[in-house]
Amino acid sequence: MVPVLAFDIETIPDVAGLRLLRGADAAASDAEVYAAEIADRAARNKSDFMPLYLQRVLVISCVFRGSRGLQLRSFVDLERDGKSEEAGVIQSFFDRVNDHRPQLVSWNGGGFDLPVLQQRGLRHGVVAGRYWEMGDDDREHRYNNYISRYHLRHIDLMDLLAMYQSRANAPLDAMAKLCGFPGKLGMDGSQVYGAYLDGRRDEIRRYCETDAMNTYLLWVRFERMRGHLDEAGYRREIGIARDAVAALGEPHWLEYLSAWPAEETRAGAGSPPAFSAAADASPPTLQQSPPDLEAAPVAIVETTTETKTTETTLYIDSSSIRA
Repeated sequence: MVPVLAFDIETIPDVAGLRLLRGADAAASDAEVYAAEIADRAARNKSDFMPLYLQRVLVISCVFRGSRGLQLRSFVDLERDGKSEEAGVIQSFFDRVNDHRPQLVSWNGGGFDLPVLQQRGLRHGVVAGRYWEMGDDDREHRYNNYISRYHLRHIDLMDLLAMYQSRANAPLDAMAKLCGFPGKLGMDGSQVYGAYLDGRRDEIRRYCETDAMNTYLLWVRFERMRGHLDEAGYRREIGIARDAVAALGEPHWLEYLSAWPAEETRAGAGSPPAFSAAADASPPTLQQSPPDLEAAPVAIVETTTETKTTETTLYIDSSSIRA
């Protein structure tokens, strides 16, 4: 199967970049540099939302659906020794694209997430060869690559569902809730910088993860809408996602699960009933699943630490793969 990677990022203002561009006094505090920028923007009738090249990536959360099952992974800038690790966070994301060549799925990823990752990656010297392949070395990418707006290796669901008209864009929270999914929990994007200044980095990570899960669930529903998943396949994928959320165990996932009502069949609506994924953990019907994925799934939760990122991983796998 072609793996799917639904992702979301959370960012904060790049105060170090502001210092450089403003030629700020080295004695000025970060708060003073930021306040001066906000005051200057207000004087020019601009919002306090920083341009994308000054959005420092703090968290990237991914929901990865591959042949091994469903995997949640977050890359977090821990700022060890007071130094930003943004470069490692962005490199880790593009390494996954390079290694797995997944179908990328986002909500406004073409308008925000990917331009930020590209511009910040350029600043830090990140290498992303497979992501930038547009057919010069691999003809398969000539007419379907991650970069072109109307190609499908990256699908920005918000942009596509709005027919590429900004006036028709829908919020992730609204669409998730209208489709029966939990939507946003805990905070919204406007509160991220304040949470960061208060030292609530883990709360930001949890918020980012639930947005990535909302995006993935809307992708599964979209796959049913365009006929790539039949009714049984849709029910299976939603059940696997439910089992994954239940297995994670962290408080934000318990809250997410409690806000996720079981789907009920409605006359004429075609909505499937809730079910357990234990009977079938095979991947979507786009391709045949490997035989060893037909066994009942087992939840495995791992926590590993890399040099520049932290990762929390969940697999819903068959016992044969785990062995």
